[in-house]
Amino acid sequence: MLQNIPTHMIAGPLGAGKTSLIQHLMAQKPVQERWAVLVNEFGQIGLDAALMSQGDEAVTIAEVAGGCVCCVNGAPFQIGLSRLLRRAKPDRLFIEPSGLGHPAQILKQLSEAPWLGVLAVQPCVVVLDAQAMAHGKPLPDTQKTALKSAGLVVMNKSNSVQNEQREEIACGLPKCPVLWTEHGCIPLNTLPAANVSVIHAVDNSLIYKDFNQSGSLIINPKIPLVMPQLQPEGWSVGWRWHASMQFEPDALQQWLKSLDWRRAKLVIHTPAGWLSSNSVDNSIAEWKLSEWRADSRIELIFDRVHDLDALQSGMKNCLFERPDEA
Repeated sequence: MLQNIPTHMIAGPLGAGKTSLIQHLMAQKPVQERWAVLVNEFGQIGLDAALMSQGDEAVTIAEVAGGCVCCVNGAPFQIGLSRLLRRAKPDRLFIEPSGLGHPAQILKQLSEAPWLGVLAVQPCVVVLDAQAMAHGKPLPDTQKTALKSAGLVVMNKSNSVQNEQREEIACGLPKCPVLWTEHGCIPLNTLPAANVSVIHAVDNSLIYKDFNQSGSLIINPKIPLVMPQLQPEGWSVGWRWHASMQFEPDALQQWLKSLDWRRAKLVIHTPAGWLSSNSVDNSIAEWKLSEWRADSRIELIFDRVHDLDALQSGMKNCLFERPDEA
Protein backbone atom coordinates (compact mmCIF):
# COMPACT_ATOMS: atom_id res chain seq x y z
CA MET A 1 0.00 0.00 0.00
CA LEU A 2 1.19 3.50 -0.82
CA GLN A 3 1.34 5.22 2.55
CA ASN A 4 3.33 8.00 4.27
CA ILE A 5 6.12 8.16 1.68
CA PRO A 6 8.76 10.75 2.73
CA THR A 7 8.49 13.45 0.05
CA HIS A 8 11.00 16.21 -0.62
CA MET A 9 10.35 19.11 -2.99
CA ILE A 10 13.53 20.63 -4.45
CA ALA A 11 12.56 24.11 -5.59
CA GLY A 12 14.50 27.06 -6.96
CA PRO A 13 14.80 29.37 -9.98
CA LEU A 14 15.88 28.35 -13.47
CA GLY A 15 19.49 27.18 -13.58
CA ALA A 16 20.14 27.29 -9.83
CA GLY A 17 21.27 23.64 -9.72
CA LYS A 18 18.23 21.61 -8.66
CA THR A 19 18.98 18.73 -11.02
CA SER A 20 22.64 18.58 -9.93
CA LEU A 21 21.57 18.45 -6.30
CA ILE A 22 19.16 15.56 -6.92
CA GLN A 23 21.85 13.70 -8.87
CA HIS A 24 24.23 14.10 -5.94
CA LEU A 25 21.58 12.79 -3.53
CA MET A 26 20.89 9.83 -5.82
CA ALA A 27 24.57 8.85 -5.56
CA GLN A 28 24.04 8.55 -1.76
CA LYS A 29 20.90 6.38 -1.93
CA PRO A 30 20.98 3.49 0.53
CA VAL A 31 21.23 0.22 -1.37
CA GLN A 32 18.07 -1.24 0.15
CA GLU A 33 15.84 1.75 -0.72
CA ARG A 34 13.76 2.46 -3.82
CA TRP A 35 13.52 6.11 -4.83
CA ALA A 36 11.32 7.99 -7.27
CA VAL A 37 11.86 11.41 -8.85
CA LEU A 38 9.14 13.48 -10.53
CA VAL A 39 10.49 16.33 -12.66
CA ASN A 40 8.41 19.16 -14.09
CA GLU A 41 9.83 20.69 -17.27
CA PHE A 42 8.87 23.98 -18.83
CA GLY A 43 9.27 22.64 -22.38
CA GLN A 44 7.48 19.80 -24.13
CA ILE A 45 10.35 17.54 -25.16
CA GLY A 46 11.18 15.86 -21.81
CA LEU A 47 14.90 15.90 -21.02
CA ASP A 48 15.52 15.76 -17.30
CA ALA A 49 15.08 11.99 -17.02
CA ALA A 50 17.88 11.61 -19.58
CA LEU A 51 20.08 14.15 -17.77
CA MET A 52 19.53 12.47 -14.39
CA SER A 53 19.90 8.88 -15.57
CA GLN A 54 22.61 7.00 -13.66
CA GLY A 55 21.71 3.44 -14.57
CA ASP A 56 20.31 2.63 -11.12
CA GLU A 57 17.21 0.45 -11.48
CA ALA A 58 16.19 1.32 -7.91
CA VAL A 59 15.61 4.95 -8.94
CA THR A 60 12.58 5.63 -11.14
CA ILE A 61 12.44 9.02 -12.86
CA ALA A 62 9.33 10.46 -14.50
CA GLU A 63 8.58 13.77 -16.17
CA VAL A 64 5.63 16.11 -16.47
CA ALA A 65 6.48 18.31 -19.43
CA GLY A 66 4.85 21.40 -20.84
CA GLY A 67 4.82 24.07 -18.14
CA CYS A 68 4.11 24.41 -14.45
CA VAL A 69 2.64 21.25 -12.92
CA CYS A 70 0.24 23.26 -10.76
CA CYS A 71 -1.63 24.64 -13.77
CA VAL A 72 -4.86 23.28 -15.31
CA ASN A 73 -6.14 22.30 -11.86
CA GLY A 74 -3.01 20.21 -11.46
CA ALA A 75 -4.28 17.39 -13.69
CA PRO A 76 -0.95 16.61 -15.45
CA PHE A 77 0.80 16.62 -12.09
CA GLN A 78 -1.79 14.42 -10.38
CA ILE A 79 -1.73 11.87 -13.19
CA GLY A 80 2.05 11.87 -13.58
CA LEU A 81 2.61 11.42 -9.86
CA SER A 82 -0.02 8.67 -9.63
CA ARG A 83 1.60 6.65 -12.37
CA LEU A 84 5.08 7.13 -10.89
CA LEU A 85 4.05 5.98 -7.40
CA ARG A 86 2.22 2.91 -8.67
CA ARG A 87 5.14 1.93 -10.89
CA ALA A 88 8.00 2.64 -8.47
CA LYS A 89 6.40 2.01 -5.03
CA PRO A 90 9.19 4.16 -3.59
CA ASP A 91 10.61 4.44 -0.09
CA ARG A 92 11.36 8.11 -0.80
CA LEU A 93 10.06 10.63 -3.36
CA PHE A 94 11.68 13.77 -4.78
CA ILE A 95 9.76 16.39 -6.74
CA GLU A 96 11.56 19.02 -8.84
CA PRO A 97 9.20 21.74 -10.09
CA SER A 98 10.12 23.93 -13.03
CA GLY A 99 12.22 26.96 -12.19
CA LEU A 100 9.45 28.95 -13.87
CA GLY A 101 6.71 27.26 -11.86
CA HIS A 102 4.86 27.86 -8.57
CA PRO A 103 6.33 25.66 -5.80
CA ALA A 104 3.99 26.92 -3.07
CA GLN A 105 0.94 25.82 -5.05
CA ILE A 106 2.45 22.39 -5.61
CA LEU A 107 3.08 21.96 -1.88
CA LYS A 108 -0.55 22.86 -1.26
CA GLN A 109 -1.68 20.14 -3.69
CA LEU A 110 0.54 17.57 -1.97
CA SER A 111 -1.12 18.25 1.39
CA GLU A 112 -4.63 17.57 0.07
CA ALA A 113 -6.59 14.58 -1.25
CA PRO A 114 -5.74 12.23 -2.81
CA TRP A 115 -2.20 12.59 -1.39
CA LEU A 116 -3.12 13.03 2.27
CA GLY A 117 -1.77 9.91 3.98
CA VAL A 118 -0.01 8.74 0.83
CA LEU A 119 2.80 11.30 1.05
CA ALA A 120 4.64 12.51 4.14
CA VAL A 121 5.65 15.94 2.84
CA GLN A 122 8.89 17.26 4.35
CA PRO A 123 9.96 20.93 4.57
CA CYS A 124 10.88 22.34 1.18
CA VAL A 125 14.49 22.58 -0.03
CA VAL A 126 15.16 25.78 -2.01
CA VAL A 127 18.26 25.89 -4.24
CA LEU A 128 19.55 29.38 -5.10
CA ASP A 129 22.34 30.62 -7.39
CA ALA A 130 24.75 32.37 -5.02
CA GLN A 131 26.70 33.98 -7.86
CA ALA A 132 23.55 35.43 -9.41
CA MET A 133 22.38 36.80 -6.06
CA ALA A 134 25.80 38.32 -5.36
CA HIS A 135 25.47 40.16 -8.68
CA GLY A 136 22.07 41.51 -7.68
CA LYS A 137 19.87 39.28 -9.85
CA PRO A 138 16.39 39.35 -8.29
CA LEU A 139 14.45 36.21 -7.44
CA PRO A 140 11.12 35.61 -9.21
CA ASP A 141 8.12 36.26 -6.99
CA THR A 142 7.13 32.58 -7.08
CA GLN A 143 10.53 31.59 -5.66
CA LYS A 144 10.35 34.30 -2.99
CA THR A 145 7.07 32.77 -1.86
CA ALA A 146 8.60 29.28 -1.71
CA LEU A 147 11.57 30.65 0.21
CA LYS A 148 9.33 31.78 3.08
CA SER A 149 8.48 28.18 3.96
CA ALA A 150 11.90 26.62 3.24
CA GLY A 151 13.30 24.06 5.64
CA LEU A 152 16.73 24.24 4.00
CA VAL A 153 18.32 26.79 1.68
CA VAL A 154 21.15 25.57 -0.55
CA MET A 155 23.30 28.44 -1.82
CA ASN A 156 24.79 26.77 -4.89
CA LYS A 157 27.67 28.05 -7.07
CA SER A 158 29.11 29.77 -4.01
CA ASN A 159 32.88 29.21 -4.28
CA SER A 160 33.52 32.63 -5.83
CA VAL A 161 31.22 34.50 -3.44
CA GLN A 162 33.19 36.39 -0.79
CA ASN A 163 32.36 36.23 2.92
CA GLU A 164 31.05 39.79 3.08
CA GLN A 165 28.73 39.06 0.14
CA ARG A 166 27.53 35.89 1.85
CA GLU A 167 26.70 37.83 4.99
CA GLU A 168 24.73 40.36 2.96
CA ILE A 169 22.80 37.64 1.13
CA ALA A 170 22.14 35.73 4.37
CA CYS A 171 20.33 38.75 5.81
CA GLY A 172 17.55 38.22 3.28
CA LEU A 173 17.19 34.47 3.84
CA PRO A 174 14.66 32.79 6.15
CA LYS A 175 15.60 31.53 9.61
CA CYS A 176 16.46 27.99 8.57
CA PRO A 177 19.68 26.04 7.88
CA VAL A 178 21.72 27.41 4.96
CA LEU A 179 24.37 25.40 3.09
CA TRP A 180 26.92 27.13 0.86
CA THR A 181 28.00 24.63 -1.75
CA GLU A 182 29.12 23.92 -5.30
CA HIS A 183 27.50 21.62 -7.89
CA GLY A 184 24.60 20.92 -5.52
CA CYS A 185 26.74 18.70 -3.30
CA ILE A 186 24.99 18.24 0.04
CA PRO A 187 24.92 15.23 2.38
CA LEU A 188 21.73 13.19 2.34
CA ASN A 189 21.35 13.54 6.11
CA THR A 190 21.05 17.35 5.81
CA LEU A 191 17.64 17.11 4.13
CA PRO A 192 15.08 18.72 6.44
CA ALA A 193 12.69 16.33 8.17
CA ALA A 194 9.48 17.01 10.04
CA ASN A 195 7.40 14.93 12.40
CA VAL A 196 4.57 14.21 10.01
CA SER A 197 1.47 12.66 11.51
CA VAL A 198 1.10 9.06 10.39
CA ILE A 199 -2.24 8.73 8.66
CA HIS A 200 -3.69 5.26 8.27
CA ALA A 201 -6.70 4.02 6.31
CA VAL A 202 -5.47 5.60 3.10
CA ASP A 203 -7.90 5.11 0.23
CA ASN A 204 -5.53 4.48 -2.67
CA SER A 205 -8.48 4.16 -5.01
CA LEU A 206 -8.58 7.95 -5.04
CA ILE A 207 -5.29 7.98 -6.90
CA TYR A 208 -5.66 7.98 -10.67
CA LYS A 209 -5.07 4.41 -11.76
CA ASP A 210 -3.97 4.97 -15.32
CA PHE A 211 -3.50 7.50 -18.02
CA ASN A 212 -3.18 6.73 -21.71
CA GLN A 213 -0.36 8.92 -22.89
CA SER A 214 1.17 7.60 -26.08
CA GLY A 215 4.61 9.03 -26.81
CA SER A 216 5.29 10.40 -30.26
CA LEU A 217 7.33 8.11 -32.47
CA ILE A 218 10.11 9.20 -34.82
CA ILE A 219 9.08 7.77 -38.19
CA ASN A 220 11.85 9.17 -40.42
CA PRO A 221 15.31 9.18 -38.75
CA LYS A 222 16.30 12.26 -40.76
CA ILE A 223 13.32 14.32 -39.63
CA PRO A 224 13.13 15.26 -35.95
CA LEU A 225 10.05 15.74 -33.83
CA VAL A 226 9.74 19.45 -33.06
CA MET A 227 7.72 20.76 -30.10
CA PRO A 228 7.48 24.55 -29.65
CA GLN A 229 5.49 26.09 -26.83
CA LEU A 230 4.62 29.67 -25.86
CA GLN A 231 3.71 30.51 -22.26
CA PRO A 232 3.66 33.79 -20.31
CA GLU A 233 7.04 32.92 -18.77
CA GLY A 234 8.78 32.40 -22.12
CA TRP A 235 9.02 30.41 -25.37
CA SER A 236 10.54 26.95 -25.56
CA VAL A 237 11.30 24.62 -28.43
CA GLY A 238 12.49 21.02 -28.25
CA TRP A 239 13.73 18.49 -30.79
CA ARG A 240 13.96 14.72 -30.67
CA TRP A 241 16.29 13.13 -33.21
CA HIS A 242 16.52 9.43 -34.03
CA ALA A 243 19.37 7.70 -32.19
CA SER A 244 21.08 6.86 -35.48
CA MET A 245 21.74 10.55 -36.21
CA GLN A 246 24.97 11.92 -34.74
CA PHE A 247 25.95 15.48 -33.82
CA GLU A 248 29.29 17.25 -33.94
CA PRO A 249 29.64 18.64 -30.38
CA ASP A 250 31.96 21.52 -31.38
CA ALA A 251 29.67 22.64 -34.21
CA LEU A 252 26.62 22.39 -31.96
CA GLN A 253 28.35 24.42 -29.28
CA GLN A 254 29.27 27.16 -31.77
CA TRP A 255 25.69 27.28 -33.03
CA LEU A 256 24.36 27.60 -29.48
CA LYS A 257 26.77 30.47 -28.79
CA SER A 258 25.24 32.39 -31.72
CA LEU A 259 21.82 32.37 -30.02
CA ASP A 260 20.46 34.16 -26.97
CA TRP A 261 18.74 31.61 -24.75
CA ARG A 262 17.85 31.36 -21.08
CA ARG A 263 18.25 27.60 -20.84
CA ALA A 264 19.72 24.85 -23.02
CA LYS A 265 19.37 21.16 -22.19
CA LEU A 266 20.95 18.57 -24.45
CA VAL A 267 21.48 14.83 -24.60
CA ILE A 268 23.04 13.95 -27.96
CA HIS A 269 24.54 11.05 -29.86
CA THR A 270 28.03 11.87 -31.15
CA PRO A 271 30.86 9.92 -32.82
CA ALA A 272 32.43 9.79 -29.33
CA GLY A 273 29.30 8.38 -27.69
CA TRP A 274 26.40 9.95 -25.79
CA LEU A 275 26.97 13.36 -24.21
CA SER A 276 24.83 15.74 -22.18
CA SER A 277 24.91 19.40 -21.18
CA ASN A 278 22.68 21.49 -18.93
CA SER A 279 23.35 25.20 -19.45
CA VAL A 280 21.84 28.53 -18.48
CA ASP A 281 21.92 32.17 -19.65
CA ASN A 282 23.72 31.54 -22.96
CA SER A 283 26.76 30.09 -21.18
CA ILE A 284 27.64 26.59 -22.40
CA ALA A 285 28.39 24.07 -19.66
CA GLU A 286 30.96 21.39 -20.35
CA TRP A 287 29.87 18.13 -21.94
CA LYS A 288 29.34 15.10 -19.71
CA LEU A 289 29.08 11.42 -20.56
CA SER A 290 25.49 10.17 -20.57
CA GLU A 291 23.81 6.82 -19.99
CA TRP A 292 20.93 7.81 -22.31
CA ARG A 293 20.55 5.78 -25.53
CA ALA A 294 16.95 6.29 -26.70
CA ASP A 295 17.29 9.40 -28.88
CA SER A 296 19.00 12.79 -29.08
CA ARG A 297 17.08 15.57 -27.35
CA ILE A 298 17.68 19.30 -27.43
CA GLU A 299 15.56 21.92 -25.68
CA LEU A 300 16.00 25.69 -25.66
CA ILE A 301 14.11 28.30 -23.64
CA PHE A 302 14.00 31.91 -24.85
CA ASP A 303 12.43 35.11 -23.58
CA ARG A 304 10.65 35.57 -26.93
CA VAL A 305 9.52 33.59 -29.97
CA HIS A 306 12.25 32.81 -32.52
CA ASP A 307 12.18 31.82 -36.21
CA LEU A 308 11.67 28.06 -35.99
CA ASP A 309 12.86 27.40 -39.55
CA ALA A 310 16.09 29.31 -38.93
CA LEU A 311 16.73 27.36 -35.72
CA GLN A 312 16.04 24.09 -37.48
CA SER A 313 18.43 24.95 -40.30
CA GLY A 314 21.20 25.87 -37.89
CA MET A 315 20.78 22.63 -35.97
CA LYS A 316 20.91 20.47 -39.10
CA ASN A 317 24.30 21.97 -39.93
CA CYS A 318 25.60 20.49 -36.69
CA LEU A 319 24.82 16.89 -37.65
CA PHE A 320 27.73 14.55 -38.32
CA GLU A 321 25.80 13.23 -41.30
CA ARG A 322 23.73 15.99 -42.91
CA PRO A 323 20.15 14.86 -43.62
CA ASP A 324 20.37 16.19 -47.18
CA GLU A 325 23.71 14.45 -47.82
CA ALA A 326 22.79 10.94 -46.73
